[in-house]
Amino acid sequence: MGVRKTVILVVAVFALAGCGEVDNAVNEANSATDEASVCAEALGIADLNPLVDPEKLARRAEDKEQRLRELADSVADQDVKASLLTMADSYVEVQKERFDDLTVVAAWAKRNAEHIDALRQACS
Repeated sequence: MGVRKTVILVVAVFALAGCGEVDNAVNEANSATDEASVCAEALGIADLNPLVDPEKLARRAEDKEQRLRELADSVADQDVKASLLTMADSYVEVQKERFDDLTVVAAWAKRNAEHIDALRQACS
């Protein structure tokens, strides 16, 4: 093998190695962007108006629970995933509890605020 072929082979190897590093960097950047969009969406849907018809409240809670679980399935970060699943579980509580009692509403709202804070911390 001539010197020229050896140089070309070495350059090709380094170029391919560099491509792998670039691909890794791009994948990490995409993952961070995806995680940020998941966090933003989850924080955006984390509200619930308990002063509506109980059936409507249960339907909205079910929709939010399902979407939070979908979002949890789409992230790799275990802290973010756990926070999303905890929030989803809190919407299951809404579907089961009687929200015509203001003490139940207040207790859920306090827990939900804590879950939102935990998600914010996991997302930062």
